[in-house]
Amino acid sequence: MNPIRSILFLAATAWLAGCAAPGEKRHTPAEMAAYRPADFVAPIASAAGEQVEATQAMEKIRAAMVLPPGGDPGELAPEALHAVAFLNREREAGLAILRNALVDLDKKSAGYQRDVLSVAYSHYAVDVTTQVAQLLDKLSTPREFAIAAYTVLQADGSASRREALAAQLHRQFADWTREPRLIALDHALSAEAATERRQRPPLADLLAAPLRPGYPVVYSLQRSDRRHFGVAIVRAADGRFVRNPDGSLFRVAQLAMALTNLPGTITNGNTPQGIYTVVGAGTATNRWIGPTPYLESKVPMEATIAEFEHAPAQGEWSEDRYDTFLPASWRGYFPIKEAWLAGLAGRNEMLMHGTTINSDYYRGTSYYPGTPSAGCMVAMEYWNKIDGGMLQSDQLSLGKAFTRDGLDQGYLVVVELDDRAAPVTLEEVTADVAAAEAAFAARSAIRASN
Repeated sequence: MNPIRSILFLAATAWLAGCAAPGEKRHTPAEMAAYRPADFVAPIASAAGEQVEATQAMEKIRAAMVLPPGGDPGELAPEALHAVAFLNREREAGLAILRNALVDLDKKSAGYQRDVLSVAYSHYAVDVTTQVAQLLDKLSTPREFAIAAYTVLQADGSASRREALAAQLHRQFADWTREPRLIALDHALSAEAATERRQRPPLADLLAAPLRPGYPVVYSLQRSDRRHFGVAIVRAADGRFVRNPDGSLFRVAQLAMALTNLPGTITNGNTPQGIYTVVGAGTATNRWIGPTPYLESKVPMEATIAEFEHAPAQGEWSEDRYDTFLPASWRGYFPIKEAWLAGLAGRNEMLMHGTTINSDYYRGTSYYPGTPSAGCMVAMEYWNKIDGGMLQSDQLSLGKAFTRDGLDQGYLVVVELDDRAAPVTLEEVTADVAAAEAAFAARSAIRASN
Protein backbone atom coordinates (compact mmCIF):
# COMPACT_ATOMS: atom_id res chain seq x y z
CA MET A 1 0.00 0.00 0.00
CA ASN A 2 1.19 3.50 -0.82
CA PRO A 3 0.67 5.36 2.48
CA ILE A 4 0.55 8.76 0.78
CA ARG A 5 -2.71 7.81 -0.93
CA SER A 6 -4.35 6.91 2.39
CA ILE A 7 -3.94 10.39 3.90
CA LEU A 8 -6.95 12.42 4.87
CA PHE A 9 -6.06 16.08 5.06
CA LEU A 10 -5.59 17.24 8.65
CA ALA A 11 -5.69 20.96 9.38
CA ALA A 12 -2.42 22.10 10.85
CA THR A 13 -0.95 25.34 12.07
CA ALA A 14 2.38 26.19 10.43
CA TRP A 15 4.54 29.13 11.43
CA LEU A 16 7.27 30.58 9.29
CA ALA A 17 8.76 33.63 10.94
CA GLY A 18 6.40 36.02 9.16
CA CYS A 19 7.72 35.62 5.62
CA ALA A 20 4.57 37.01 4.05
CA ALA A 21 1.54 38.77 5.44
CA PRO A 22 -1.80 40.06 4.14
CA GLY A 23 -1.58 43.56 2.73
CA GLU A 24 2.08 43.42 1.77
CA LYS A 25 3.02 45.44 -1.28
CA ARG A 26 2.77 43.53 -4.55
CA HIS A 27 4.91 44.15 -7.64
CA THR A 28 3.89 43.98 -11.29
CA PRO A 29 6.21 42.60 -13.99
CA ALA A 30 6.64 46.15 -15.29
CA GLU A 31 7.75 47.35 -11.86
CA MET A 32 10.11 44.40 -11.55
CA ALA A 33 11.72 45.30 -14.88
CA ALA A 34 12.28 48.89 -13.75
CA TYR A 35 13.80 48.23 -10.34
CA ARG A 36 17.50 48.82 -9.71
CA PRO A 37 19.57 47.97 -6.62
CA ALA A 38 19.69 51.62 -5.61
CA ASP A 39 15.90 51.52 -5.09
CA PHE A 40 16.24 49.39 -1.95
CA VAL A 41 17.48 50.16 1.54
CA ALA A 42 17.51 47.85 4.58
CA PRO A 43 18.59 49.64 7.78
CA ILE A 44 18.88 46.32 9.58
CA ALA A 45 21.66 45.35 7.16
CA SER A 46 23.79 48.32 8.23
CA ALA A 47 26.47 47.73 10.85
CA ALA A 48 24.51 49.72 13.44
CA GLY A 49 21.23 47.96 12.69
CA GLU A 50 22.78 44.52 12.83
CA GLN A 51 24.52 45.30 16.13
CA VAL A 52 21.23 46.18 17.81
CA GLU A 53 19.72 42.85 16.80
CA ALA A 54 22.82 40.85 17.80
CA THR A 55 22.88 42.54 21.22
CA GLN A 56 19.24 41.66 21.84
CA ALA A 57 19.89 38.05 20.83
CA MET A 58 22.83 37.81 23.25
CA GLU A 59 20.63 39.15 26.06
CA LYS A 60 18.21 36.27 25.47
CA ILE A 61 21.06 33.77 25.73
CA ARG A 62 22.31 35.26 29.00
CA ALA A 63 18.80 35.29 30.47
CA ALA A 64 18.29 31.60 29.74
CA MET A 65 21.67 30.53 31.12
CA VAL A 66 20.44 30.91 34.72
CA LEU A 67 17.34 28.72 34.29
CA PRO A 68 17.18 25.58 36.47
CA PRO A 69 16.71 22.18 34.80
CA GLY A 70 13.14 21.88 33.56
CA GLY A 71 12.22 25.32 34.89
CA ASP A 72 11.27 27.96 32.33
CA PRO A 73 8.08 29.78 33.33
CA GLY A 74 8.76 32.59 30.89
CA GLU A 75 9.63 30.18 28.07
CA LEU A 76 13.02 31.81 27.58
CA ALA A 77 14.88 28.71 26.42
CA PRO A 78 13.40 28.40 22.89
CA GLU A 79 14.25 32.01 22.02
CA ALA A 80 17.72 31.68 23.52
CA LEU A 81 18.39 28.47 21.59
CA HIS A 82 17.21 30.11 18.39
CA ALA A 83 19.60 33.00 19.10
CA VAL A 84 22.49 30.55 19.53
CA ALA A 85 21.69 28.92 16.20
CA PHE A 86 21.04 32.22 14.42
CA LEU A 87 24.20 33.94 15.61
CA ASN A 88 26.17 30.69 15.29
CA ARG A 89 28.04 31.40 18.53
CA GLU A 90 27.93 30.61 22.28
CA ARG A 91 27.73 26.90 21.49
CA GLU A 92 28.69 25.77 25.00
CA ALA A 93 26.10 28.04 26.58
CA GLY A 94 23.56 26.72 24.10
CA LEU A 95 24.30 23.12 25.06
CA ALA A 96 23.81 23.92 28.74
CA ILE A 97 20.50 25.67 28.00
CA LEU A 98 19.40 22.76 25.83
CA ARG A 99 20.21 20.10 28.42
CA ASN A 100 18.15 22.00 30.98
CA ALA A 101 15.27 22.49 28.55
CA LEU A 102 15.14 18.77 27.72
CA VAL A 103 14.39 17.94 31.37
CA ASP A 104 10.62 17.31 31.60
CA LEU A 105 10.23 18.53 28.02
CA ASP A 106 7.23 16.24 27.62
CA LYS A 107 5.35 18.47 30.06
CA LYS A 108 5.78 21.53 27.83
CA SER A 109 3.54 22.62 24.94
CA ALA A 110 4.05 21.14 21.49
CA GLY A 111 5.37 24.46 20.21
CA TYR A 112 7.95 24.64 22.99
CA GLN A 113 8.98 21.05 22.29
CA ARG A 114 9.34 21.78 18.59
CA ASP A 115 11.59 24.78 19.12
CA VAL A 116 13.85 23.00 21.60
CA LEU A 117 14.08 19.76 19.64
CA SER A 118 14.78 21.61 16.38
CA VAL A 119 17.96 23.11 17.84
CA ALA A 120 18.87 19.72 19.31
CA TYR A 121 18.69 18.31 15.80
CA SER A 122 20.52 21.12 14.03
CA HIS A 123 23.39 21.71 16.46
CA TYR A 124 23.64 19.12 19.22
CA ALA A 125 22.34 15.75 18.00
CA VAL A 126 25.38 13.77 19.16
CA ASP A 127 25.57 15.59 22.50
CA VAL A 128 21.97 14.96 23.56
CA THR A 129 21.10 11.67 21.82
CA THR A 130 20.49 9.83 25.08
CA GLN A 131 18.22 12.52 26.51
CA VAL A 132 16.22 12.80 23.30
CA ALA A 133 15.90 9.03 22.89
CA GLN A 134 14.49 8.79 26.40
CA LEU A 135 11.82 11.34 25.50
CA LEU A 136 10.53 9.53 22.43
CA ASP A 137 7.85 7.42 24.12
CA LYS A 138 6.60 10.52 25.96
CA LEU A 139 6.03 12.64 22.84
CA SER A 140 2.44 12.28 21.71
CA THR A 141 2.33 14.68 18.76
CA PRO A 142 3.58 13.48 15.35
CA ARG A 143 5.67 16.55 14.52
CA GLU A 144 7.60 16.57 17.78
CA PHE A 145 8.07 12.79 17.75
CA ALA A 146 9.43 13.05 14.19
CA ILE A 147 11.93 15.79 15.10
CA ALA A 148 13.15 13.74 18.05
CA ALA A 149 13.45 10.61 15.91
CA TYR A 150 15.39 12.48 13.22
CA THR A 151 17.72 13.76 15.96
CA VAL A 152 18.44 10.25 17.21
CA LEU A 153 18.83 9.02 13.64
CA GLN A 154 21.32 11.76 12.85
CA ALA A 155 23.53 10.65 15.73
CA ASP A 156 23.15 6.93 14.97
CA GLY A 157 22.08 5.87 11.48
CA SER A 158 22.78 2.16 11.94
CA ALA A 159 20.35 -0.44 10.62
CA SER A 160 19.48 -1.55 14.14
CA ARG A 161 18.68 2.00 15.22
CA ARG A 162 16.52 2.55 12.13
CA GLU A 163 14.59 -0.65 12.80
CA ALA A 164 14.07 0.29 16.45
CA LEU A 165 12.82 3.77 15.57
CA ALA A 166 10.47 2.39 12.90
CA ALA A 167 9.06 -0.13 15.37
CA GLN A 168 8.49 2.60 17.93
CA LEU A 169 6.83 4.83 15.35
CA HIS A 170 4.40 2.08 14.32
CA ARG A 171 3.69 1.11 17.92
CA GLN A 172 3.14 4.67 19.13
CA PHE A 173 1.05 5.96 16.21
CA ALA A 174 -1.38 3.34 14.95
CA ASP A 175 -2.67 5.67 12.23
CA TRP A 176 0.75 6.83 11.00
CA THR A 177 -0.18 6.13 7.36
CA ARG A 178 -2.58 9.06 7.57
CA GLU A 179 0.02 11.52 8.91
CA PRO A 180 2.35 13.11 6.31
CA ARG A 181 5.25 13.81 8.67
CA LEU A 182 5.24 10.24 9.92
CA ILE A 183 5.00 8.86 6.38
CA ALA A 184 8.12 10.83 5.51
CA LEU A 185 9.86 9.64 8.69
CA ASP A 186 8.96 6.02 8.05
CA HIS A 187 10.39 6.30 4.56
CA ALA A 188 13.60 7.87 5.90
CA LEU A 189 13.95 4.90 8.23
CA SER A 190 13.45 2.34 5.46
CA ALA A 191 16.27 0.40 3.86
CA GLU A 192 15.64 1.70 0.34
CA ALA A 193 15.91 5.38 1.32
CA ALA A 194 19.71 5.22 1.34
CA THR A 195 19.90 4.08 -2.32
CA GLU A 196 16.90 5.94 -3.68
CA ARG A 197 18.75 9.13 -4.66
CA ARG A 198 21.09 7.17 -6.88
CA GLN A 199 18.04 5.98 -8.82
CA ARG A 200 16.77 9.46 -9.62
CA PRO A 201 14.85 9.68 -12.91
CA PRO A 202 16.40 11.64 -15.81
CA LEU A 203 16.80 15.32 -14.94
CA ALA A 204 16.16 16.31 -18.56
CA ASP A 205 12.63 14.88 -18.30
CA LEU A 206 11.89 17.16 -15.34
CA LEU A 207 13.46 20.19 -17.01
CA ALA A 208 11.25 19.60 -20.06
CA ALA A 209 8.10 18.84 -18.08
CA PRO A 210 5.13 20.75 -19.54
CA LEU A 211 3.71 21.54 -16.07
CA ARG A 212 1.21 23.86 -17.68
CA PRO A 213 2.51 25.32 -20.99
CA GLY A 214 2.88 29.05 -21.38
CA TYR A 215 4.27 29.83 -17.94
CA PRO A 216 7.81 30.50 -16.70
CA VAL A 217 9.45 28.04 -14.33
CA VAL A 218 12.24 28.40 -11.74
CA TYR A 219 14.25 25.22 -11.26
CA SER A 220 16.06 25.16 -7.93
CA LEU A 221 18.72 22.46 -8.24
CA GLN A 222 20.06 21.35 -4.86
CA ARG A 223 22.21 18.79 -3.10
CA SER A 224 20.61 16.36 -0.66
CA ASP A 225 22.95 17.91 1.90
CA ARG A 226 21.50 21.41 1.92
CA ARG A 227 24.60 22.77 3.63
CA HIS A 228 25.86 23.52 0.12
CA PHE A 229 24.63 26.12 -2.33
CA GLY A 230 22.24 25.09 -5.05
CA VAL A 231 21.59 26.84 -8.35
CA ALA A 232 18.39 28.46 -9.63
CA ILE A 233 17.80 28.63 -13.38
CA VAL A 234 14.72 29.90 -15.22
CA ARG A 235 12.77 28.37 -18.10
CA ALA A 236 10.85 31.04 -19.95
CA ALA A 237 7.25 30.65 -21.08
CA ASP A 238 8.40 29.53 -24.55
CA GLY A 239 10.32 26.57 -23.11
CA ARG A 240 13.78 28.03 -23.62
CA PHE A 241 15.99 28.71 -20.64
CA VAL A 242 16.82 32.34 -19.90
CA ARG A 243 20.31 33.38 -20.92
CA ASN A 244 22.59 36.31 -20.17
CA PRO A 245 23.50 38.87 -22.86
CA ASP A 246 26.68 36.90 -23.61
CA GLY A 247 24.67 33.75 -24.30
CA SER A 248 25.57 31.94 -21.10
CA LEU A 249 22.82 30.30 -19.09
CA PHE A 250 21.28 32.61 -16.48
CA ARG A 251 21.76 31.34 -12.95
CA VAL A 252 21.90 32.54 -9.36
CA ALA A 253 23.22 30.71 -6.33
CA GLN A 254 20.40 29.74 -4.01
CA LEU A 255 20.52 28.28 -0.50
CA ALA A 256 17.50 26.07 0.26
CA MET A 257 18.66 25.24 3.78
CA ALA A 258 16.67 26.07 6.88
CA LEU A 259 18.38 27.13 10.08
CA THR A 260 17.11 23.88 11.59
CA ASN A 261 18.28 21.80 8.58
CA LEU A 262 15.33 19.51 9.29
CA PRO A 263 13.57 17.52 6.53
CA GLY A 264 11.06 19.40 4.41
CA THR A 265 7.85 18.03 5.94
CA ILE A 266 8.73 19.56 9.32
CA THR A 267 7.74 23.13 10.20
CA ASN A 268 10.67 25.48 9.52
CA GLY A 269 12.59 22.61 7.90
CA ASN A 270 14.45 22.70 4.59
CA THR A 271 12.61 23.63 1.41
CA PRO A 272 10.78 20.46 0.28
CA GLN A 273 11.50 18.86 -3.07
CA GLY A 274 8.67 19.02 -5.57
CA ILE A 275 6.35 21.24 -7.58
CA TYR A 276 5.14 24.65 -6.42
CA THR A 277 2.99 27.27 -8.04
CA VAL A 278 4.25 30.87 -8.22
CA VAL A 279 1.57 33.52 -7.75
CA GLY A 280 3.35 36.86 -8.05
CA ALA A 281 5.88 39.01 -6.24
CA GLY A 282 5.64 40.90 -2.96
CA THR A 283 7.59 42.70 -0.24
CA ALA A 284 7.95 40.96 3.11
CA THR A 285 7.34 42.53 6.49
CA ASN A 286 10.07 40.28 7.90
CA ARG A 287 13.13 42.54 8.18
CA TRP A 288 15.55 39.62 7.76
CA ILE A 289 14.10 39.00 4.30
CA GLY A 290 14.41 42.66 3.44
CA PRO A 291 12.74 44.94 0.90
CA THR A 292 13.67 43.10 -2.31
CA PRO A 293 10.57 41.59 -3.97
CA TYR A 294 10.16 37.91 -3.20
CA LEU A 295 8.57 35.42 -5.58
CA GLU A 296 5.59 33.86 -3.83
CA SER A 297 5.72 30.09 -4.19
CA LYS A 298 3.06 27.79 -2.72
CA VAL A 299 2.75 24.04 -2.19
CA PRO A 300 -0.46 22.06 -2.75
CA MET A 301 -3.12 22.59 -0.09
CA GLU A 302 -1.56 25.96 0.71
CA ALA A 303 -2.49 26.86 -2.86
CA THR A 304 -5.85 26.09 -4.37
CA ILE A 305 -6.07 23.90 -7.44
CA ALA A 306 -6.98 27.01 -9.44
CA GLU A 307 -3.77 28.70 -8.28
CA PHE A 308 -1.81 25.66 -9.44
CA GLU A 309 -3.60 25.50 -12.77
CA HIS A 310 -3.50 29.28 -13.21
CA ALA A 311 -7.03 28.85 -14.47
CA PRO A 312 -10.49 28.11 -13.09
CA ALA A 313 -10.56 24.53 -11.80
CA GLN A 314 -12.87 22.17 -9.96
CA GLY A 315 -12.35 19.12 -7.80
CA GLU A 316 -10.30 18.33 -4.72
CA TRP A 317 -6.58 18.02 -4.16
CA SER A 318 -5.21 14.49 -4.43
CA GLU A 319 -1.86 12.89 -5.09
CA ASP A 320 -3.10 11.95 -8.55
CA ARG A 321 -3.81 15.62 -9.24
CA TYR A 322 -0.32 16.56 -8.07
CA ASP A 323 1.14 13.86 -10.33
CA THR A 324 -0.32 15.53 -13.42
CA PHE A 325 2.33 18.23 -13.05
CA LEU A 326 5.13 15.64 -13.18
CA PRO A 327 6.52 13.83 -16.22
CA ALA A 328 5.64 10.12 -16.28
CA SER A 329 9.18 9.05 -15.42
CA TRP A 330 9.05 10.97 -12.12
CA ARG A 331 5.62 9.98 -10.80
CA GLY A 332 6.86 6.98 -8.85
CA TYR A 333 9.84 8.79 -7.31
CA PHE A 334 9.07 9.33 -3.61
CA PRO A 335 11.40 12.32 -2.95
CA ILE A 336 9.63 14.54 -5.50
CA LYS A 337 6.42 14.09 -3.46
CA GLU A 338 7.90 15.94 -0.48
CA ALA A 339 6.15 19.20 -1.42
CA TRP A 340 2.85 17.29 -1.57
CA LEU A 341 3.42 15.85 1.90
CA ALA A 342 4.57 19.23 3.21
CA GLY A 343 1.33 20.78 2.01
CA LEU A 344 -0.66 18.06 3.76
CA ALA A 345 1.37 18.78 6.91
CA GLY A 346 0.37 22.44 6.79
CA ARG A 347 3.62 24.04 5.65
CA ASN A 348 3.32 27.40 3.93
CA GLU A 349 5.11 30.61 2.93
CA MET A 350 8.22 28.96 1.53
CA LEU A 351 9.24 31.84 -0.68
CA MET A 352 12.11 32.72 -2.99
CA HIS A 353 13.61 35.79 -1.33
CA GLY A 354 16.71 37.81 -0.50
CA THR A 355 18.45 38.34 2.83
CA THR A 356 19.59 41.10 5.14
CA ILE A 357 21.27 38.72 7.62
CA ASN A 358 24.95 39.29 8.30
CA SER A 359 26.63 36.40 6.49
CA ASP A 360 29.68 36.75 8.76
CA TYR A 361 27.69 34.80 11.36
CA TYR A 362 28.29 31.73 9.21
CA ARG A 363 31.89 32.30 8.21
CA GLY A 364 33.69 28.96 8.07
CA THR A 365 30.58 26.92 7.22
CA SER A 366 30.14 25.01 3.96
CA TYR A 367 27.37 27.41 2.90
CA TYR A 368 29.16 30.71 3.63
CA PRO A 369 28.35 33.43 2.55
CA GLY A 370 24.83 32.06 2.45
CA THR A 371 22.34 32.67 5.24
CA PRO A 372 19.87 29.95 6.32
CA SER A 373 16.16 30.71 6.47
CA ALA A 374 12.99 29.29 8.02
CA GLY A 375 12.51 26.99 5.04
CA CYS A 376 12.67 29.32 2.05
CA MET A 377 15.07 29.63 -0.90
CA VAL A 378 17.53 32.46 -0.32
CA ALA A 379 19.52 34.28 -3.00
CA MET A 380 22.56 36.36 -2.10
CA GLU A 381 22.34 40.08 -1.45
CA TYR A 382 24.97 42.61 -0.42
CA TRP A 383 24.32 45.82 1.50
CA ASN A 384 26.22 48.98 2.38
CA LYS A 385 27.25 48.68 6.03
CA ILE A 386 26.96 52.45 6.53
CA ASP A 387 23.29 53.00 5.71
CA GLY A 388 21.98 49.62 4.54
CA GLY A 389 21.68 50.62 0.89
CA MET A 390 21.65 47.74 -1.57
CA LEU A 391 24.87 47.06 -3.47
CA GLN A 392 23.95 43.88 -5.34
CA SER A 393 21.02 41.45 -5.37
CA ASP A 394 20.83 38.01 -6.95
CA GLN A 395 17.21 37.90 -5.80
CA LEU A 396 16.36 40.96 -7.86
CA SER A 397 18.07 39.35 -10.86
CA LEU A 398 16.01 36.18 -10.35
CA GLY A 399 12.78 38.14 -10.10
CA LYS A 400 13.57 40.01 -13.29
CA ALA A 401 14.42 36.80 -15.15
CA PHE A 402 11.20 35.14 -14.05
CA THR A 403 8.95 38.10 -14.98
CA ARG A 404 10.84 39.24 -18.09
CA ASP A 405 8.02 38.25 -20.50
CA GLY A 406 5.39 40.16 -18.54
CA LEU A 407 4.19 37.19 -16.49
CA ASP A 408 4.41 36.91 -12.71
CA GLN A 409 2.55 33.59 -12.53
CA GLY A 410 4.23 30.25 -13.10
CA TYR A 411 5.97 27.41 -11.33
CA LEU A 412 8.89 26.40 -9.15
CA VAL A 413 10.51 22.97 -9.14
CA VAL A 414 12.88 22.07 -6.30
CA VAL A 415 14.94 18.93 -6.89
CA GLU A 416 18.01 17.35 -5.31
CA LEU A 417 20.59 16.16 -7.83
CA ASP A 418 22.74 13.91 -5.65
CA ASP A 419 24.62 13.73 -2.35
CA ARG A 420 27.91 15.31 -3.39
CA ALA A 421 29.46 17.54 -0.73
CA ALA A 422 29.94 20.57 -2.99
CA PRO A 423 27.95 23.49 -4.43
CA VAL A 424 25.92 22.75 -7.55
CA THR A 425 27.51 24.03 -10.77
CA LEU A 426 26.03 24.82 -14.15
CA GLU A 427 28.42 22.42 -15.87
CA GLU A 428 26.62 19.52 -14.19
CA VAL A 429 23.29 20.33 -15.86
CA THR A 430 24.23 21.96 -19.18
CA ALA A 431 23.60 18.79 -21.20
CA ASP A 432 20.27 18.21 -19.45
CA VAL A 433 19.18 21.78 -20.20
CA ALA A 434 20.00 21.33 -23.89
CA ALA A 435 18.12 18.03 -24.03
CA ALA A 436 15.13 19.57 -22.26
CA GLU A 437 14.97 22.51 -24.66
CA ALA A 438 15.07 20.15 -27.63
CA ALA A 439 12.32 17.96 -26.18
CA PHE A 440 10.16 20.97 -25.32
CA ALA A 441 10.58 22.38 -28.84
CA ALA A 442 9.69 19.07 -30.44
CA ARG A 443 6.58 18.72 -28.33
CA SER A 444 5.53 22.29 -29.14
CA ALA A 445 5.97 21.64 -32.85
CA ILE A 446 3.74 18.57 -32.68
CA ARG A 447 1.12 20.49 -30.73
CA ALA A 448 1.20 23.33 -33.27
CA SER A 449 0.74 20.96 -36.21
CA ASN A 450 -2.35 19.30 -34.74
